[in-house]
Amino acid sequence: MTDDSTQDSAPGGRPIGRPRIRPADITDALVIAEIHLASRAVTMPYLPPQQRSLEEVAWWVENIVLTEGQAWVALDESGEVLGYAALEGDMLEQLYLRPEALRRGVGSALLSEVRRNSPDGLSLHVFQANTGARAFYERHGFTVLDANDGSRNMENLPDLTMRWIPGSSTGTRRQ
Repeated sequence: MTDDSTQDSAPGGRPIGRPRIRPADITDALVIAEIHLASRAVTMPYLPPQQRSLEEVAWWVENIVLTEGQAWVALDESGEVLGYAALEGDMLEQLYLRPEALRRGVGSALLSEVRRNSPDGLSLHVFQANTGARAFYERHGFTVLDANDGSRNMENLPDLTMRWIPGSSTGTRRQ
């Protein structure tokens, strides 16, 4: 998914500094939907083909993601949204980045914001096949709590529950 490198260059040589994080709002719904679809297509090729249109995903973001919990977006220096994270209770429901923002510190910055808003810890589900995301979360101190055969997700793919507990390893080592 991402690593902790915060100073790097985007395609074309444009430097990327530490992203600015702000709460997401309804005006972000369409760009969040675009990021969601692009990220899943590039980073999770094992998923079944997307059956929902951009407009349907934007509706889901606007009416579910942005209303049932907290959500944040990461912005570059020009204000372009690079990724988003969504938290419901202590469950990290979403953390997706533009494919070109991978390995630039954006995911780490979003995860830090989510952690600040989860003082008692944080859980998430991740597909077992998503080795990049699993490694990212492990670097950030998450441990596996259980494995599932896919019966709890709409893709019906095996997944894991991972948990981070404050005071445990923070996974801040650079790679």
